[in-house]
Amino acid sequence: MTAPASPPKLSALVVAHNEEAQLADCLERLHFADEIVVVLDRCTDNSRAIAAGFGAKLVEGGWPLEGERRNTGIAACSGDWIVEVDADERVPPEMAAEIRAEIATAPFAHYLIPFDNYVGARLVRYGWGGAFGVMMAPRLFAKGAKHWGGQRVHPALELQGERRFLKSRMIHYVDRDISDMIRRLDRYTTARGADLRARAAAGEDIGSFRANVRRLFTRFYKCYVTRKGYREGPYGFLIALMAGLYPLLSYLKATLEAK
Repeated sequence: MTAPASPPKLSALVVAHNEEAQLADCLERLHFADEIVVVLDRCTDNSRAIAAGFGAKLVEGGWPLEGERRNTGIAACSGDWIVEVDADERVPPEMAAEIRAEIATAPFAHYLIPFDNYVGARLVRYGWGGAFGVMMAPRLFAKGAKHWGGQRVHPALELQGERRFLKSRMIHYVDRDISDMIRRLDRYTTARGADLRARAAAGEDIGSFRANVRRLFTRFYKCYVTRKGYREGPYGFLIALMAGLYPLLSYLKATLEAK
């Protein structure tokens, strides 16, 4: 008799930078994976000890580009499949079961996972987008089906294999409050501004002030109307405003700041 094929090996990947406040709760939800890989990017807090306490495979170093550190983590995973989780995200039990069931028979593929995004205790499901949040992302994939680009923030993705969808939702504690949302906008636009400066130095077109002013309004409309942010009341307005400001502030930082 032919022996039954062993189930595919699953790796859970977490990339962390000083995430001691969130990391343990995140890792506790990943026990369904066969291995946990934690990339520690320039961590100076207790993140290393926390990850080691969960028996995770540790990858330590410093990567200025988001894509580089995420690709390093993917390369360190030994599983046939990888589920990529950020420290501020949680995999609920129903998603863990669905992932295991799916990869048992799936072909070479990548899965888009829907998100439940929280601002504090408030679930905000509609209106995300415009580089200021996602409602769905390819976080489960066969080894070799996903590669991150070289940008500092929101790197481009190269995806291969069949495109599939999970039904369960990833829990994402995206911002603690409005002040935290504003600080995130500042971080994102600073990193994006650095990317734009590098492109301009290489002779690439990075657009104009006028074009980015127009994008403020078109992105606001897309998030607030097309993506139904209006259903979230003032929270939807805030998210659409941040999404609209993102390209304009990034352009201004790239062209007015020399750092």
